[in-house]
Amino acid sequence: MNALTVSDGRYLVPATASAVVCGVALLVPRLRWPVAPFLVTVVTAWWGWLTLILLAVVMFDLAAARRLRVAAGCAVVALTANLLGFPASRIWDELRYVSAVFVLLFGLVVGLWVGSRRRLVQALAADVEHLRVEAQLREEAARVAERSRIAAEMHDVLAHRLSLIALHTGVLATRSDTLPATVAERLGLLRTASTAALADLRDVLGALREPDTTRAPAALAPAVRDAQELADEARAAGQRVGMTIQGHPEQAPTTHRLAVYRIVQEALTNTRKHAAGALVTVRVDYGPPATLVEVTNTAGTPGEISSVDSGYGLIGLQERVAALGGQLNAGPAGAGAWRLAARIPHPAGIEQNGTRT
Repeated sequence: MNALTVSDGRYLVPATASAVVCGVALLVPRLRWPVAPFLVTVVTAWWGWLTLILLAVVMFDLAAARRLRVAAGCAVVALTANLLGFPASRIWDELRYVSAVFVLLFGLVVGLWVGSRRRLVQALAADVEHLRVEAQLREEAARVAERSRIAAEMHDVLAHRLSLIALHTGVLATRSDTLPATVAERLGLLRTASTAALADLRDVLGALREPDTTRAPAALAPAVRDAQELADEARAAGQRVGMTIQGHPEQAPTTHRLAVYRIVQEALTNTRKHAAGALVTVRVDYGPPATLVEVTNTAGTPGEISSVDSGYGLIGLQERVAALGGQLNAGPAGAGAWRLAARIPHPAGIEQNGTRT
C-alpha cells in the first residue's frame, strides 16, 4: 500500500481518514446523536490509541448533555473491544491504558462541568426573563390601578357637584310661583338633566370604584381633599412636615388637585418607610401656567416597613401626571436626601384668577 506508515506497520492514512469521518459526524448536528457516538466507539475499538482523543470528545459531549450512561457505555465497549479483538493499535500495551483512562475521565469531568455551567446560565437567564416579565406586569397593573383610581375619584367629584346642582335647582323649583314661567321651566329642565347625568355617571363609572364595605351605599366621598390635611395628619402622627402653599386650590383644575393630593400622600408615606425622623418639606403652587408640587426630605433611618416596599406607587403617579400632560421626577437630592417633584401645565384658557376665558 502506498501510504505513510507509523511504527509496527500501522497505517497513518486510514487512521487519519477514519478520524476525519468521525470529526465530521461530531460537527454535523443531525449526526451528533446517535450516529457520532456509535461511529467513534467503533473507530476507537479498531484504531485504539490513534483515535482515543475522539472518544474523549464524545464523552465530553455526552456528559455535557447529561447522558452519563451512554458515555460510560461507549468507553467500556471501545476499551473492551480493543482488548479482546484484533485492533490495528492496542490501547492496553505497556502503560498506555493508564493514559487512556485519564484522557477519558478528563473528557467526562470537563463535560460534566461545562454542562452544569450551561444549565446554570440558562436557568439564570430564565429567572432574569421571568423577573423582567413580572416587573412589566406589575408596572402595567400599577398603571391600570391608577387609571381606575382616577376614574373613581372623578366619579366622586362629578357626582358631588351634579348632586349640588340638582339640590339647588330643586330648591329654586319649589319657589317657581315667584319666578317667571320661562325661568321656572328652565330650572325644571336643569334639575332633570342634572339628575339624569348623575344617574348616567354612576352607571358608567360606578363599576370602577374599589369596593368599600365600610361606606354606606348611598354616601358619596368628599369632592376633593386638600393636601394640607395630609400634612396635619402627618404632624399628628409625629412626622416633621413643613408645608408652603402658593395660590388657591380653586385656581387649578380638579384633576390637578387630585394629583397633588396623591403626590404628597405618596411622598409622605415613602418618607415614613425609608427615612423615619426626616424633615419633610412640601411646596405646592396652584397658580397658572402650571401646578407645581415639590416634596423633599432629609436623610433619616429606614422605617420598619421599608423592606416590603414595592416601588410601584411612583409608577402610578407617573401614569397620572403623564395623563395630564405633565412630568414627574423622583431621585436623590444629595446628602441622603430625596426629592419628588411634578409640573402639570394648566389647560389653555385659564387666567390668573382661576376662571376660564
